[in-house]
Amino acid sequence: MNLSSLPLAGIKVLEIGQNIAGPYASEILSSLGADVVKIERPETGDDARGWGPPFWRGTATTFQAMNHGKRSVTADLKNPEHLARLKAYLGECDVLIQNMRPGSLEELGLGAKEVCAQHPKLIYCSLWAFGHTGPRHLSPGYEPMVQAFSGMFSVNGTQDGPSTRVGMQVLDLGTGIWAALGCLAALYRRKETGLGGTVDTSLFETALGWLQVMMAGYHATGRQPERHRSGNPNVVVFQALSTQDGEVVVAAANDRLFAKLARVVGRPDWVADERYASNASRVKHKAALLPELEAIFLTQPSQHWIEALEAVGIPCAPIQDFEQVLADPQTAAIDILHTLPEVDLKVVGLPVSFDGVRPPVKGRAPGLGEHNAELWNRETSS
Repeated sequence: MNLSSLPLAGIKVLEIGQNIAGPYASEILSSLGADVVKIERPETGDDARGWGPPFWRGTATTFQAMNHGKRSVTADLKNPEHLARLKAYLGECDVLIQNMRPGSLEELGLGAKEVCAQHPKLIYCSLWAFGHTGPRHLSPGYEPMVQAFSGMFSVNGTQDGPSTRVGMQVLDLGTGIWAALGCLAALYRRKETGLGGTVDTSLFETALGWLQVMMAGYHATGRQPERHRSGNPNVVVFQALSTQDGEVVVAAANDRLFAKLARVVGRPDWVADERYASNASRVKHKAALLPELEAIFLTQPSQHWIEALEAVGIPCAPIQDFEQVLADPQTAAIDILHTLPEVDLKVVGLPVSFDGVRPPVKGRAPGLGEHNAELWNRETSS
């Protein structure tokens, strides 16, 4: 796929962002073909440049993963000349993405209300910690604290252990996805109306969105969801089971699949047992069912159970580490790992394809201020 044929070819994006959420939003748009110019502080740049180890070619891998294919321009936004150049360049842009400290851009005359009044076709996208309104809208926030605040900690971890965070940046990355999706919807609307507008999202809203199934259950019952290390409080059998040499996740998620599982493990009597006749009854009597099932799985290695379960169509999977995932032929088949040119670092590509083809990587992450002359000199000469 040629870069010029990507869906957002010709779209100009200005990113005034740092860390993960904002940069990931513009990274998605960049991977879809947009030209993204990233504004960074002189000398230090985006904080994520130093978020290591690990580092690769002198820059943290976090930064490399979130910023490849962009152009970097340094600007001191408290410098009137730099600020004037930036405001002038905004007139050429289709989208502005920002996740700076709440209120900081308003102090510089770069708030959404003022910028959108000057550039009515611009889409101004802000990523917040807690939301664009409310008593906490000016509060800063990072991933772990918003996971804690939103209730996500309370449903994660083992049943008899402490609550815990989700290990990856599920809120930063999720908020980046919502921001990118909002920008795409606003661009589509602009084709009809000729007008831009504002897009707002936040880590807190993303957390509540991910928790919506559990929230619905809470509203129906008034009970806090139980924590399960690998299972689902509403479906049995739907969890990891230990084997002789590892663990296998078994998803016998309906009565038909449970009947197959019962036969595979040599307990066809379970099918006629009224305690296990339906999912609701299995949930009610899981304290009796699961220990028996776990004891059976411990009698054989993981591969034995995977082969037996797959043979009758029961969804299952081994619990793998990164080395195993990267060696799995399915990972190679979907061709999602791309090597950044010049720096030879593998990153995960965009998780979507067009006409069967995944968008290619556009280039490595930029050096700090690498494109100053390319942008600022043109602005000065014009």
